[in-house]
Formats: sequence, C-alpha cells, structure tokens
Amino acid sequence: MFEALLLATLAALSLLAVGHVLLNKRDPRAAFGWVVVCCVLPGLGAACYWLLGINRIRTRARDWHAQLHRNGAAEAGFCSWSLRQGRSIAFSKEGYGALVSLADAVTRRPLLPGNRVVALHNGEQAFPAMLKAISEARESVYLASYIFDSDATGRDFVEALKTAAERGLDVRVLVDGLGERYSLPVVRRLFKDSAVAFARFLPPSLSGRGLHFNLRNHRKLLIIDGRRGFTGGMNIGDRHLAATASRCQALDIHFGIEGPVVGQMLEAFMEDWHFATGEVPPPIDYPLPLPGGSAFCRGVSAGPNEDFEKLRWIVLGAIGCACHRLRIMTPYFIPDRTLVAALNAAALRGVTVEIVLPAKNNLPYVAWASQAYFSELIEHGCRIYYQPPPFVHSKLLLVDDQYALVGSANLDPRSLRLNFEFNLEIFDRTLISDLTEHFDAVSTAAREITQEELDSLPLAIRLRDSFAKLFSPYL
Repeated sequence: MFEALLLATLAALSLLAVGHVLLNKRDPRAAFGWVVVCCVLPGLGAACYWLLGINRIRTRARDWHAQLHRNGAAEAGFCSWSLRQGRSIAFSKEGYGALVSLADAVTRRPLLPGNRVVALHNGEQAFPAMLKAISEARESVYLASYIFDSDATGRDFVEALKTAAERGLDVRVLVDGLGERYSLPVVRRLFKDSAVAFARFLPPSLSGRGLHFNLRNHRKLLIIDGRRGFTGGMNIGDRHLAATASRCQALDIHFGIEGPVVGQMLEAFMEDWHFATGEVPPPIDYPLPLPGGSAFCRGVSAGPNEDFEKLRWIVLGAIGCACHRLRIMTPYFIPDRTLVAALNAAALRGVTVEIVLPAKNNLPYVAWASQAYFSELIEHGCRIYYQPPPFVHSKLLLVDDQYALVGSANLDPRSLRLNFEFNLEIFDRTLISDLTEHFDAVSTAAREITQEELDSLPLAIRLRDSFAKLFSPYL
C-alpha cells in the first residue's frame, strides 16, 4: 500500500513537472531534455527540475519590478515616453527605420533629437569632467555605479559629493550591493554621518532577497541637475586611470551627455533608487533639445525584469542593418547561437565584421569560453583581433558610419540576460567618426586571430576552452 502511494506521488510530481516544462520552456531542446529526465527518473527528475530548471532569476526580478510599480512608482510620472514622438523623427524614414521601430517597441522610449555626446577616454578624461560637473551642480547630483572603490579616485568623488550635499543639493549615491565589496573599506563607510543619501542595490541579506551573484546593477550613471549626464563602462576607481600601473587596471570609454536623453537616464536612476529605498520619485522634467545638438539618442534600460530581452534584440537588429562595416569592441564576448548566426550572416552578406577583444582578460575562464567560438566565426568571414595589454574594458558596437550602441553592457549572457544595464543608442555622424577612428587605430595595433593559429593550439587548450564553453549561459 505504501509503495503504491509513493509511486503514485512520484508519478504525479513528474507529470506536474512535465506540464510546467511544456508550458514554460521556449527552447525545444531544453524542454525535451527535462521531459526525458522527469520521465526516466520519477520524482528525482522532477526535484532536479524544480531546483535547477526554473529561471528564478527572471521570476524574482519581475516580481520585484511589479512590486515597485504597485508601490507607486508607476504613478510617479517618470516614464513619460511617446512612441509617436519617436516614429515622427525623420531619421526613421532612412535605412535604419526598421531598427528605430524595433527599439521603439521594446524600449517604449522615443529616439530623441538635439543631444550632444562627447567620448571621454579613460579616467584621465572622464573623472575630471565628472568631478567638475559635480562641483558646478546647483540642484541635484545622482550617481549610480556597480563598483565604487575607496581608493584615491573614490575618495575624490566622496569629498566632491559630500561638499555638494553640504551646499544643500539633493545628492544620492546608489552602489551595487556586491560591487561595493571590490575594495575595503566599503565606500558607504566614507559617507557615514554626511548629508549624502546612500543606498545599496540588493545587498547580501538573510531575508527573502538573499545573496545573488546575478541580478546585479551594472549601470553607471551620473546625472547633474537633470540636465547633464555621464554614462558608459567606467566604475569609480583608480583602475580606470591609463597612466597608473595597477594589477586591476581597466581602460575604458565614458560619455558626457547633454540634451533630452538625460531625462531617460534620470528615469533609469529613479527606478533603481525606488527599488533600493522604497522612495517614490517625482515626475521628470525633460531637458529641451540643444541648439546645434546633432545626436539622436535613446536610453536603453535592460534587465531580467523585462518582458523583452531588450539589448539582445537591439543588438541583433543593429547587426541586421549593417551594410558595409560592423565593429565590435567588448571585454567579455560569449555569443549565443542567435548572435553567432547574425554575425556570420552579416559576414556572408559582404559586411566587414571586426571584433576586438583583450588579449589578456581579467576573467580567464570567460576568455577560454570566448575562444571556443572563434573558429565558427572566422570560418564564415568574421575577423577577430586580440588587443595587447593593459586590459581594455571598452564596449562599442558601431554600424557603418551611422550608429553606435554604447554603455555598460558586454556581449555575454550576464549582461544580456542576468544583470541590470544601461546603454545608449546614438545616431551622430561626428561622434561615430571619432569612435571609428579610435576603433581602427586599436585594430591596427592588435593581432588578428587566424584559423591556422586556432588549429595549432594544443589539444589540452582546446579541451579547456570547449569545457568552459559548456558554462557559457552562466558566465
């Protein structure tokens, strides 16, 4: 009797798991695999599925995002977008109209004219500009960073932010709860007893939120008076100083922005601030287009709380628009099958596809997994380069001489699926020309990877790379 009851219970659990698989798994290969496991191992297979097969990352992120809006953020008025405004822009009538329409649909934000965007190379250019903007602020300073080190550069920012708060400005600092632990003492201690409002995004906790290595806030945002902004790939710390010899040195490009798109940057910050603190943000007053501002820009806030994988779709759309050249620079490159197919298809269409990666990566296992994809890309005409040290953290996607996608996201599953990121779409021939010149200078000095070189790698190296590739979805 007991054995019959146990078998019936195990069978019921397996059927329940199979039903959940069939309704929720979009990849038929993954669905088939879990169905087989649940049927072959009654009970045990279902337990494995409930523990390992359900994407709790996305489920939890969407639950928290829904709670944010139930608590009043949706009524705060900081998502004042208009699809009609984006589609009315003349640029959408050009060859990139399909990309503009795609981004309209998945971001629910308009492409805004009248912006001015300046590239700032490394901390030597970016940090003085950011500190100067903080010192000139009149109303508010909002800073979000994944890493905020407590080194010399970090302390310069701490003092600048404290001084701004002492002048009576609204100063808020948001640091990722895991990223803040990259240096000791943690930076929040330096703000203790100051007028700066400090918050952490998903800090380690024994509560229901717990400790998550995913769901990190990887965004880098500085907004001054709601009128000026800075974003890109740089965290706050000495590591981004090109002239400083450091074991953790990471060279990068940041961007200074003025114009209406700063309002979209502020939206992203306020949504994160509300999530971290529960405070309902006020309505956002968008800046007017700048006279002579030549850049059409759109802010792309992406994360696992979204219905669409925004960045992934926009990257695929941008690759599909390429007619002549596609340039990619990223520190972490782990493409999924769809991205590999899109890059190869572009190369086969006659587009010059160039990918620049760091020769020495600060995460070796990511570099191993990345190298396992090279043969398939090179075989179809993509060109891959290794940029010599120091480690370069820059993230650029340039399409022909028209379009750039820049910001905090890498081309890996962590950025495209697991973390919260902020990127900018930019249509500006002058800026794209400058970034293209930089890319070409870098690729000229870099070493191109050949199929012969890959074929000559020792068997142990190829096995290592292929083994690391198995973990690509989690790297």
